[in-house]
Amino acid sequence: MPTTRRQRPKDRKETIALVAAELFCARGYHNVGIEDIAQEIGVTGPALYRHFPNKQAVLAAAVGELGVRFAECVHSGAGEPAPPDRLQAALRALVRYTLDRRAVARLYQWESRYLDPEQRAELTAPFDGAVRTLRELLLDVRPSLPKQDAALVISAVLSVIASPATHRASLSRGKAERTILDCVAVLTAVSLPAPPPRTSTWQDREDRFALLPRRERLLAEAIRLFHERGYHQVSIADIGQAAGINASSVYSHYAGKAELLAAAYHRAAGRLADTAAAALAGASSPAQALGRLIDAYVEITFEQADLAAVYVSESENLPPADLRRLRAAQRRHVDTWTGLVAQVRVGEEAAELRFRTHAALNIVTDLARAAGPSVTGARTAALLRPMLGLPG
Repeated sequence: MPTTRRQRPKDRKETIALVAAELFCARGYHNVGIEDIAQEIGVTGPALYRHFPNKQAVLAAAVGELGVRFAECVHSGAGEPAPPDRLQAALRALVRYTLDRRAVARLYQWESRYLDPEQRAELTAPFDGAVRTLRELLLDVRPSLPKQDAALVISAVLSVIASPATHRASLSRGKAERTILDCVAVLTAVSLPAPPPRTSTWQDREDRFALLPRRERLLAEAIRLFHERGYHQVSIADIGQAAGINASSVYSHYAGKAELLAAAYHRAAGRLADTAAAALAGASSPAQALGRLIDAYVEITFEQADLAAVYVSESENLPPADLRRLRAAQRRHVDTWTGLVAQVRVGEEAAELRFRTHAALNIVTDLARAAGPSVTGARTAALLRPMLGLPG
């Protein structure tokens, strides 16, 4: 996507952190070495070690820098006279910063899991504080909004703002900014259904995979562990132990960890295609078809949140042939959505519709991973409907 020309920071450590963040997001943390970062900058590995003792320190600097910049954006509207102006200024600054740093915005979403817990808590404190500030800004504008609803709306807003980092669709800088801000404006005005009381379900139990056949149990546990720790932090022995199977016996079902990851992706792509086909069958209008697709997609993503998270976070670790097939399947899935949205939002440019669709899908993936009784499928669908042109 065309954006303003990237300006390298004057500070050398900040430059290294920014370049590293871009590489981590593009290739995955474990697929990038110190030499890769040094080569991208145009220095030697030993020269880079003069600034950082190891790769994790580089990641920490990148996460810390993003947190500081995020907080600066949120507080940029503090001098505005009215609450709506303060909220709008903060959101506009965040959108612009994210488009400026499109290549690194996913860092908070996935790569910070490779930090130590204490380090993560320290580095993400500015971000967490800024999120609370955004929630308060929204409550200043909508004082009757329940706090849990304000928190949910802000989570969805931030997912939309970060969404350009999750796809490769092209759109001019001005149109990208307007499209994202329009989505954000819809979300900040949305009315949500009341959350239902939380009840214990089979999915809440630790033994939820116990009755699955061995091959399915291995895949289910692999998906869970890949989501929790990241692909490179999980071994075949870990997967076997989680499934109650000896590590050596795992190989009678899967050739190795890479085959398990590929199986997860094929499973996710197949289920998305089947879900979309079932939702659209028999629909009497584009609007009805889109509404059914929203409900079905939200339901399957919430039911299989671990699989959805792995689907969007670990693709860099797939073999090239599997990665090509995955991207083709993803394009077909997004094409189904944008085709329907185009018939509901008549007259909107195709590239803008694609940006809007990716923003909606990113909300679902992000909220499905969130904890808390206020985050439900029905409430998530209620966020998507007006954003995509349907009645709330």
